[in-house]
Amino acid sequence: MLDDEDREFANILRSLGMNRNVAILIAYLSSVGEATTREIELGAGLRQPEVSIAMRDLRDKNWIRKREAQSGGKGRPSLVFRLATPIGEIIKHIEDEKLREHSEFMESIRKLKELV
Repeated sequence: MLDDEDREFANILRSLGMNRNVAILIAYLSSVGEATTREIELGAGLRQPEVSIAMRDLRDKNWIRKREAQSGGKGRPSLVFRLATPIGEIIKHIEDEKLREHSEFMESIRKLKELV
């Protein structure tokens, strides 16, 4: 389950513009290391469709990896997920993105001032 520190981490990611479910998923996986989809649903408090959509976003950024793990009985193996990118690199990516956005905003303001 997410503890208070994990929730705070996810809330800060959200305040920086990250999707709620992606932020929760990152906080959860950074805390537990790796988990199946079902474990993520239960531990992070997300529904299956929310997990799938958040996973797609993380896959698009190459921030997540999956592997197959044999389940105890017969049937298909379970998929186990973990962050492929260290959390420090994810934070650095967010920082760089926000610095770039800030720079673009400041350039727009400079241009507005020139036009006045």
